[in-house]
Order: sequence, then C-alpha cells, then structure tokens
Amino acid sequence: MAERIDILSTDFDRASAITNAVTALNEGNLIIAPLEFGYVFIADAFNHKAVQSIHRLRYDARGVATQVIVGDIDTARGITREFGETTKALCERFWPGMLTVNIAPALGLVWDLGDARTLEQISIRIPSADLVRDIARASGPLAVASAALAGQKPKRDTALFPARDSDYAFLFDGGDLPEGEPSTVISVKGDGIFLQRAGAISLTSLREVTPNIAIPA
Repeated sequence: MAERIDILSTDFDRASAITNAVTALNEGNLIIAPLEFGYVFIADAFNHKAVQSIHRLRYDARGVATQVIVGDIDTARGITREFGETTKALCERFWPGMLTVNIAPALGLVWDLGDARTLEQISIRIPSADLVRDIARASGPLAVASAALAGQKPKRDTALFPARDSDYAFLFDGGDLPEGEPSTVISVKGDGIFLQRAGAISLTSLREVTPNIAIPA
C-alpha cells in the first residue's frame, strides 16, 4: 500500500522522507513527487525494470526515453560526454531551474531509459523543486516522467494518477501546483549548442551567458 506524505505539513520530516524515498528507489520501487509544475513518476535511472514500469503506467510508445534528474553539476558531468565549459556556464546560471540539456551519455553506462540505448543523447536537468533535487543528490540519477498518460497535460494535483497504490511506494503530496512554461531545451553537440525548444528561459537570457546558441533551420 502506497504511503501518502504531506510535504506541506508542519510535521513533515524532510530527512526521514528523503531516506525513505532513497530506500524505496534502491529496492526498485517507484515514487511520485512534485516538480515545479507537475507531479512525476520517479525511478532509479539504473534500474531497468523500474524505468519500464514508468513507461507501462504512462502507455508510452516504444522508444520513448525518460528524462534524467540529478542533484548537482558534478553528477551531470560524470554521466555525460561533451560537458564543456560553455555548457557548464549555462548550467551554473540556470540550474536548479527550467533548463533541460540534451547531451551524449558517458560511455559504459549500464542503463536503459526506454530507448533500448539507441538514442544519441539523454535529457538531463537539476530542478528547483528541492525535495526531488535532494532525493537525487542522495540517491544518484533519477529517471522521471510526468505522472500522466502519454500525451496528456502534466498532473498538477494528486487526484487520479494512472497508477494503483501497489504501483508505487510513496506519494509526496505538495498540494495543487501552479501552471508554468515547460523547460527550455538545448542540445549539446560537438560542433556547438543548439536551442531545441523555447520555454521558461528565453533565448535572450541564454545568450547573456554565451552568444553561441544556434537555432536549427
């Protein structure tokens, strides 16, 4: 039976919640928690069976990959390639926050985010949602996807997730979440940095860090 934990309660024990979340993830369970503008399913990124459970609950098409959440920039650098100084400067400016970086994963990582390790890049972010960020810092990289059916809008409340209580260990209830713009997505490749999706962070803001942000034709 899943346990619901009210993270807005005055009785909320943060340290205990993080410990319980990490234990559940290490045991191959899913948890549900709030990011900035929606609730997400969360799994240990290196537990293929748990990641598959996210895709099963969401009815994702074959080949869809989860996003990766990390707790700090050092972890991001450790699991990727091509994380150069410009990428680091952008991440130091906009992380934690609404910047998603698509970048080549490090060679030799034993994981499958849902794409059977066929994708050339993974999507990685450090969120400003501090509970999930702290769980990632304590546990290591997390696989995340919206706790909604594929193609539906993000779930901003805790009613009617596409999952039974037996499908996850904990629901961290942060109440109703605000609406907001999606993350801005950049792609890091050997020959430069490209804007893939405009979102919460403007191109102008990105170019305040580096003017070398290309827009694909």
